[in-house]
Amino acid sequence: MPARWFPRIPLAGVIAAVILLGRLPVGCCLVDGEYDGSDRVRSVYSRVKNLTSGFVNEASKKLGFCIKNREEDWNGAFDFSADMGFLKKCMEETQGDLPQRLCTAAETKFYLTSFYDDGVSSRYLRPNKNCNLTSWVSGCEPGWSCSVSQDQNISLQVFEEMPSRTLNCRPCCQGFFCPHGLTCMIPCPLGAYCPLAMLNKTTGICDPYNYQLPSGNPNHTCGGADRWADVGSSGEIFCPAGYYCPSTIQKFSCSSGHYCREGSTSEIRCYIKSQCKPNSANQNITLFGALLVVALSLLLLIIYNFSGQIITFHKRKQAKSREAAARMARKTVQARERWKKLKGIAKKHAGGLQNQLSSTFSCQSSVEQQEELKFLSQSQQSSPASTSKNREPENVIKVMHSLEEYSDSGGFSLEIEDKNFNKSMPRGEKMHTRSQIFKYAYGQIEKEKAVQQQNMNLTFSGLVSMVTAAEIRTRPMIEVVFKDLTLSLKGKQLLRCVTGKLMPGHVTAVMGPSGAGKTTFLNALAGRTTGYEMSGLVLINGKVEPIRAYKKIIGFVPQDDVVHGNLTVEENLWFSARCRLSADMPKADKVLAVERVIEYLGLQAVRDSLVGTVEKRGISGGQRKRVNVGLEMVIEPSLLILDEPTSGLDSSSSQLLLRALRREALAGVNICMVVHQPSYTLFKMFDNLILLAKGGLTVYHGAVEKVEEYFANLGISVPERVNPPDYYIDILEGITNPGTSMAVTSKELPFRWMLHNKYEIPPDMQGNLRGVDTSSGGGRINSSMDGSDGQSVADEVCGNSNAALTLKQYHMANNFSKLKDLSNRRTPGILVQYKYYMGRVMKQHLREARAQVVDFLILGLAGVCLGMLAKVRDETFGMEGYTYTVIAVSLLCKIGALRSFSLEKLQYWRERASGMSSLAYFLSKDTIDHFNTAIKPIIYLSMFYFVNNPRSSIADNYTILVALVYCVTGIGYIFAICFQPGSAQLWSALLPVVLTLIATRQKSSKLLADLCYPKWALEAFVIANAERYSGVWLVTRCGLLMRSRYNINYWSLCISILILYGVVSRFIAFLCLIVLQRK
Repeated sequence: MPARWFPRIPLAGVIAAVILLGRLPVGCCLVDGEYDGSDRVRSVYSRVKNLTSGFVNEASKKLGFCIKNREEDWNGAFDFSADMGFLKKCMEETQGDLPQRLCTAAETKFYLTSFYDDGVSSRYLRPNKNCNLTSWVSGCEPGWSCSVSQDQNISLQVFEEMPSRTLNCRPCCQGFFCPHGLTCMIPCPLGAYCPLAMLNKTTGICDPYNYQLPSGNPNHTCGGADRWADVGSSGEIFCPAGYYCPSTIQKFSCSSGHYCREGSTSEIRCYIKSQCKPNSANQNITLFGALLVVALSLLLLIIYNFSGQIITFHKRKQAKSREAAARMARKTVQARERWKKLKGIAKKHAGGLQNQLSSTFSCQSSVEQQEELKFLSQSQQSSPASTSKNREPENVIKVMHSLEEYSDSGGFSLEIEDKNFNKSMPRGEKMHTRSQIFKYAYGQIEKEKAVQQQNMNLTFSGLVSMVTAAEIRTRPMIEVVFKDLTLSLKGKQLLRCVTGKLMPGHVTAVMGPSGAGKTTFLNALAGRTTGYEMSGLVLINGKVEPIRAYKKIIGFVPQDDVVHGNLTVEENLWFSARCRLSADMPKADKVLAVERVIEYLGLQAVRDSLVGTVEKRGISGGQRKRVNVGLEMVIEPSLLILDEPTSGLDSSSSQLLLRALRREALAGVNICMVVHQPSYTLFKMFDNLILLAKGGLTVYHGAVEKVEEYFANLGISVPERVNPPDYYIDILEGITNPGTSMAVTSKELPFRWMLHNKYEIPPDMQGNLRGVDTSSGGGRINSSMDGSDGQSVADEVCGNSNAALTLKQYHMANNFSKLKDLSNRRTPGILVQYKYYMGRVMKQHLREARAQVVDFLILGLAGVCLGMLAKVRDETFGMEGYTYTVIAVSLLCKIGALRSFSLEKLQYWRERASGMSSLAYFLSKDTIDHFNTAIKPIIYLSMFYFVNNPRSSIADNYTILVALVYCVTGIGYIFAICFQPGSAQLWSALLPVVLTLIATRQKSSKLLADLCYPKWALEAFVIANAERYSGVWLVTRCGLLMRSRYNINYWSLCISILILYGVVSRFIAFLCLIVLQRK
């Protein structure tokens, strides 16, 4: 009789059954005697349990990818010691013939390997010794078995020979399955339900096993189960959902308050009994997810409010101390002013009395009387007994002096001539409490304001007395000399043959029309010439040294307002001061530096206001511009370079800014700034002027007060009521015609300047000299303050250095001295800056709580949708739902990680150029993001896990998601740093989808799949779930793991690889942060 079609069984499932079936009752013939009742059953079971063979060991080595613990898996599938009723019943049905009907090792091997012939699956069992074309007994039919003869000697460990088993054929016992094409029985594993089949007369099928009776044999009846394979091929023997099967022949309905999954051997108590009705296949634990979300939300809300309250309380306390100190300082000033007036009145009154007495005694003509009067007056001054008229002025003067000494001891004095002020003033390093620090700071500020009030002329020469009176911190001097400075970008010259000098204590304005190379000139001075082709010579304090070696004491204010919008004005300034001022400077002096900048830039009213961003309104544009300048002023630089700091400011704000900069110049700061269309008042506040024409050529470089004289000598006079800088720029722009008799055009002005200073004109520019009078050298003026002397100084310095310092040597120094710090300022180390960055990033995250809440809501919504749409199916151990989970979590967490770096690139580039630690910045960002790494998995699982309720534990799922979020966050860092925001979001959306498709495609290269992080996350999820499927599920487990190329022992390895991906991606992101620069 031809063999019945047999469903395809996966190779993994077949091989998995080998090891299991090799350790369960596979044939043990009782030939030593007969046993009755339970003693005989125990004897059969003990002999079967102790059976071991080389077949089992060999099979276990091959199936290590799906068997984690042989003993545990065997006990979960074939430990029938709790209920051996099916053995006893079968012994009764077969009248003690059970041992002769069990499959041997050879038959079991034949059953498992017959489905695959040379790697090709077969739907039929191959013919064998007992079932073939010439011998087909009833036991060959599905659900039937036969026995061997009593005198036949059977060796259970022999693989080669199959015993002859054709006697006494009958239906398979309950609790066993008899394969089609074999005549032996194999016990059904725990979790299976293997009753006798019943004939369905309508369909002619033996239910529930779906095999037909053989035709032409009316005495043949339905037998037992016919196969055990994966759930897709033999799902009828699995204990159905909503029921539990304590043995393979018993099935009970799940009671109320319990639930029973498919293949269960016992019922599981529900957390909420009312949620589980009778015959429940799963429990509804969505309520626990909702409660977890509520608890987590409350916890986050408490943390947010508590942190906000701490910050607010600290600010209020600090503001009270600051306001009290400011009030005390103002009262001290007012008291000093009153006593100063009283002193003047007393002096005047005393002078009047003295004049009156002198006029009275002068009326006497006797010389003796005059001498007597003189002697008398001297004796009266030395004697305590004096007249009332003399006593009055003396007492007043004594009281005044005593009050002066008292007020001086308090740390404040308005007297410029008071040389004891520095001695009586308490030093910053002696300050400890907040009140003392603010008293010290505001005392100094009020003193400086008072001295400034006495010196209204804020020119450099007029403020010499202010320098001697106010205790201004001296700073290292930086003098910059440049000769033939030329910069070009991609063959286009942006700056050409610029020669000059920037001196400490001077404020130099750089002006010119659009396209004159003003910003390029500042970038060249600041050493920000990446990507440019630079030639010429730059000397720092007369030496060939790279300007970047002084970056710690150089302030560069960019044209754009690069500040942190989610920080307050004071927080921006205070962070810059703490990270960039000397680590040895006392805190009181740092506070003084911050308070001084806030005071002189007029930011007191908005010091506690957020700067603001594009989405959130903050301070005004002018105030934002002043904060941008204050970030560099607060570090007490020696060289301050500003790119259009007055753009967007009104006249009063511009003057306020220039006054603050002039005060910086008093401390020896070298200030150079680009300005556009300054007012005449503002223009006169500069010391020097660099006027550039289009193409980066110099038109004038010298004192501001001599610029009109220079152009007048060229025949260019400024009309009345016209602002000189506007007029000169209009000429250079070509808007206004000079209209001079000397016929000087705007294109000739750079050559006039070169001829005026006797500079060498480049050969390629000599063709433009036609029509230019080269004999007179232009209009040279003889003054010590004109531009020629400034240039001659530069020529002298550069000329003297040319013998020893060539252009090649300069570029060598510029390239090989990058790591050498010449600023002599020891700023805080990496760990200290890391602490400062941590505080800043934490405040930023607290103020961006709305964005975090949106991220959490989207992630929770994704968990609900995927939990409801992608239910965990037992056939695949939830692989579909976990695949969508990997994609969704990867996408959302990557996009969330983009905000960490993509929104602050400009701020980072500015801080990095100033010498702040990139490592501290990166680590602080990553450390704060660990909060999301821990919270986001909880948000997602509170929806997905409690809606889906997979068999794996929530702890395993949480661990996997934490590793996954850590991995994808590092990848998000790379995208945020390397790409623009739009491109980074596109990569973040596409990459997880593409990598997941590669990882789950069975035809993909294993090496390629192993390089995809979704493969390891998905494998960890499947393994965590597969471990909970035992007993009847073992064949399904091995089949799925083999098709997916997973290993049940690799769960820890998967977690480790995900974490390794996160570490490596963060390392790559940090390298990109350092290497990639702004174009």
